[in-house]
Amino acid sequence: MKKCDLMIDAGRRRFLSGAGVAAAGAAATTVLAPQAAKAAIPMARVTYPRTHLANLKDLKPDQPFTVAYPDADAPGVLIKLGKPVPGGAGPDGDIVGFSTACPHKGFPLHYNAERRTLNCPGHYSVFDCEAGGQETWGHATQNLPQYALKVDAQGDITAEGVDELIYGRLSNVL
Repeated sequence: MKKCDLMIDAGRRRFLSGAGVAAAGAAATTVLAPQAAKAAIPMARVTYPRTHLANLKDLKPDQPFTVAYPDADAPGVLIKLGKPVPGGAGPDGDIVGFSTACPHKGFPLHYNAERRTLNCPGHYSVFDCEAGGQETWGHATQNLPQYALKVDAQGDITAEGVDELIYGRLSNVL
């Protein structure tokens, strides 16, 4: 009985060439699309009760100010970056707030003032505070939850929502 290997080889070749084209397309999409997509898609926000976090006089440039938002079980930080940034609040648009539980495994994040990042000691994820908490390195699969902040005429800083799921919660419902 004669065996036909051509169909199997042709199938493998076609499969591998198709897989190569698909991988190249996925790589190009991964490299080129995130910046355009991030700018084009408005961030969803979960609204929480307005909560007072601090006053402008409490903040010093590049020194994290510890807070808890939206409740006592959600550690976070306010940072005055000294230059306007996306999602920044205050008279200079330079105040941001983030959850400080790594979205990967919940490790507590630490602020690096030189690089203006929040860093995870567990698996080395790095989040850019000047880019809305965008992950720039590591194992996390989402960006840091950023607070929606408001600053009133007296300098009181309040939060009224978060733009990502807070680590350890099944939903952003209190």
